[in-house]
Amino acid sequence: MQEAIGWASSVILVLTIGKQIYKQWKEGSSESVSKWLFVGQLAASLGFVVYSWLVRNWVFVVTNSLMIVNAVLGLLIVLYHRKREKSEIGGQQLEASQS
Repeated sequence: MQEAIGWASSVILVLTIGKQIYKQWKEGSSESVSKWLFVGQLAASLGFVVYSWLVRNWVFVVTNSLMIVNAVLGLLIVLYHRKREKSEIGGQQLEASQS
């Protein structure tokens, strides 16, 4: 029963974070999302994977490995959106200066 609770909680956590990342991608904006959220999540999840491996807790090894994937995807989406927004602003400023 303990393992089932752990695995169910793992699925809920990973799906919840995954849904947020998908929403960012679908909406095409990461306006209110800090890249440091994903950097911190990545660092914490790496530490938890190592710790969980050492204590042989496979629920947390799998969960935090998936959270690493989520953190990397989330960070890449934020950086992509910031780069795109910066180039759009630069393009608008160039157009304004030419008119």
